[in-house]
Amino acid sequence: MRYDQEYRSIPHVIWRAAQRFGDAPALVDGDVRWSFRELERQMVCSVRAALALGIGPGDRVGLCAPNSAEWIVAALGIQGAGGIVVPLNTRFKAAELSYILRKSEAKALFASSFLGTDYIDDLLKEDPALPALCTTVSITGPQGAADLDWPGFLDRGESMSDAEAHTAIDGLTPDDISDVMFTSGTTGHPKGVILTHGQSLRAYGWMSEEYTFTDSDTFLVIPPFFHCFGYKAGWLASLIHGVTVIPMPAFDAGRALEVISREKVSILLGPPTIFQDLINHPSRPDHDVSSLRVSMTGGTTIPEPLIHAMKDDLSFDIVMSAYGLTESSALVTTTRIGDEAPTVARTTGRPIPDVEVRIADDQGQALPAGEAGEVQVRGYNVTRGYWEEPEATAAAIGPDGWLRTGDIGVLDADGNLSIVDRKKDMYIVGGFNAYPAEIEKLLLGCEPVQQAAVIGVPDERLGEVGCAFVVLKPGHQTTEADVIAWARAHMANFKVPRHVRIVGELPRNASQKVLKDQLRARFAND
Repeated sequence: MRYDQEYRSIPHVIWRAAQRFGDAPALVDGDVRWSFRELERQMVCSVRAALALGIGPGDRVGLCAPNSAEWIVAALGIQGAGGIVVPLNTRFKAAELSYILRKSEAKALFASSFLGTDYIDDLLKEDPALPALCTTVSITGPQGAADLDWPGFLDRGESMSDAEAHTAIDGLTPDDISDVMFTSGTTGHPKGVILTHGQSLRAYGWMSEEYTFTDSDTFLVIPPFFHCFGYKAGWLASLIHGVTVIPMPAFDAGRALEVISREKVSILLGPPTIFQDLINHPSRPDHDVSSLRVSMTGGTTIPEPLIHAMKDDLSFDIVMSAYGLTESSALVTTTRIGDEAPTVARTTGRPIPDVEVRIADDQGQALPAGEAGEVQVRGYNVTRGYWEEPEATAAAIGPDGWLRTGDIGVLDADGNLSIVDRKKDMYIVGGFNAYPAEIEKLLLGCEPVQQAAVIGVPDERLGEVGCAFVVLKPGHQTTEADVIAWARAHMANFKVPRHVRIVGELPRNASQKVLKDQLRARFAND
């Protein structure tokens, strides 16, 4: 089935799900227990309210909140009105949010307080004069510095009719932009990846069908909604197939085990750290996890013993691995049901239908199976480009449509892809992409720091973490702990280096490029 042709847009999924699954449970979030019909009603109310705020076709709207029912309804309201969702990482600090909102010229911001952070209040203190921002909405909790709280936002919709909401939704097409997802890059600033309704539906409708999602399943969605893992492989893929969605705002292994046992959760996707923490949690034997059925983990190397433990200790029947990047709708390859554990551990599987993968040398020529080179992708899943960055788009996507991923990989004789290195220096912290160039730029804001070089180093729990080598300004003093403390106050926590080394100078070549191989060797020998 071509899910983009069948459903047309993400809000259309909710219409069809209400027709197909009716009073079956769609969403469970604390005291919220909505059927598919009730979710449709909530969506229409949100679309009416978005229209009343003046959100229309092509308008960008920031959305910064933890996983919740309100996040889903806010996104559906924005998209149903024709707007474009700009998901914002809840770990970002105010300066990082300000950059993205300015870059995208966001007309409105939906946000909430989370883990002691009031995003709207902090943002307005950091940047009180965002030129395009007209309205702020607090979607959970008190209104605070926001223009509207969630009930106040929905009340605005009283001035619009259901018919006007239906007309707006019905005007959406698969080619319309659904979201601009900002991903950090080697240039030191985030870039907005443009994705459409059709790309999302086609990729994740297929993926969830391949993974055997059914209307008898319940999915505890732990990966954050600001990433495709939680948003598109999570609640969107679920609602297409009638799966009950349970959003989890912040991962806690003990709490997750309670929800799995009580709600009979059958689907759980996420980075390996989630499954390791569930397996190792002392209360695991006290909880019934026999309902668990389908899992997929990715983002880093998967130890084969973990795959066996996921089946033996967590009762999973199906364990998959996959590979993707935001620029490819976050889905390029996946293993298939029936693949043996070594294939799931060693590779990320084979390309999804209608998507090509090749390994290329530095001249862009395809390499044979078994040879390492840059992973390149071509197909419907590839982004239209970076928001208002034509040069970066041209550098990433060739005239022949091949996306240069920057990852180094190998294809085996069966077409399975293995990622063996990262051309762009990016490393992955517990499932989150961390980019040294961006972190280095942020560290230069620390007053004593004159130069900084960041590398990814192994970590038993998170897979990799950052190590920053810093050179201090003449006459300045600081400690490694002080640099880490400054970083925790000024950047998202997954970007914070877990290790700092204060050095007299950074090793450089004749072109003054930092020799990071030498830094890796130094760290290994410490």
